[in-house]
Amino acid sequence: MASTETKATRDDLAGLEAGLDALDAVEIRRTPVREVLVKKVLPPALAVTLVLAVWQVLVSARITDETKLPPVSAVWDSLSDMWVNGTLLEVIWTSVSRGLLGFLLALAIGTPLGLLVARVNFVRAAIGPILQGLQSLPSVAWVPPAVLWFGLNDAMMYTVILLGAVPSIANGLVSGVDQVPPLFLRAGRTLGATGIRGIRHVVIPAALPGYLAGLKQGWAFSWRSLMAAEIIASSPDLGLGLGQLLENGRNNIDLPGVFLAIILILIVGIALDLLIFSPAERWVLRSRGLLVKD
Repeated sequence: MASTETKATRDDLAGLEAGLDALDAVEIRRTPVREVLVKKVLPPALAVTLVLAVWQVLVSARITDETKLPPVSAVWDSLSDMWVNGTLLEVIWTSVSRGLLGFLLALAIGTPLGLLVARVNFVRAAIGPILQGLQSLPSVAWVPPAVLWFGLNDAMMYTVILLGAVPSIANGLVSGVDQVPPLFLRAGRTLGATGIRGIRHVVIPAALPGYLAGLKQGWAFSWRSLMAAEIIASSPDLGLGLGQLLENGRNNIDLPGVFLAIILILIVGIALDLLIFSPAERWVLRSRGLLVKD
């Protein structure tokens, strides 16, 4: 009987060792460029081509009137005119620089605020519900009071961005900290990681997935808040951004210009997400063994 149990134990250990060896043997490799093009670039390219084709068919077949849906060629002409006049990159940079700076300010405020709410029960009880309520409040609601507070200037723009993005970043970090296993915290304290060191070496790394989700949502709120502020609070003193470009198209009854502004806003938002947040998300997943290849 004893020998049978010993043999079963040896078999279990052997199976465990085999499983660990199999995990160690997982090869982490870079995806070939051709495979990346086929799997990640080709599908969205085909989707965009299909949308443009359907768009052009609707106009060419006169299914919809050009006063409601302009031809693709008209939007392209608007884009070409802006490029020739040298205003295209200037308009994009005006909005992108504001959006990124506002997001960085929101990051600097939302991160310590989220840690404070997550770690101090009294603060959570006091302002936790307020942060949740602010996150559900449409960003456009902050534009009128911000204009009254600061006038038509960049301070008004950044105020709207902060009020839209800070709650998302703080709530994302709170959610991430709440999901940190208590064992990690006890192990950190045992190893001497307390106070600021515990936050730096234990809490933040363990809460990174939730924090990153909050950052992505914070950027989305930053961009949407900025566009709302630029559309409503148009002024020559603010410079021409994408939101102002959209509003100018409406005022001038320039439908191709309106569609061009919408497309540029969409492209910039997607591009920044792909360039910044998607690589960061893959790095987090890979560092936790949840992604074995790009």
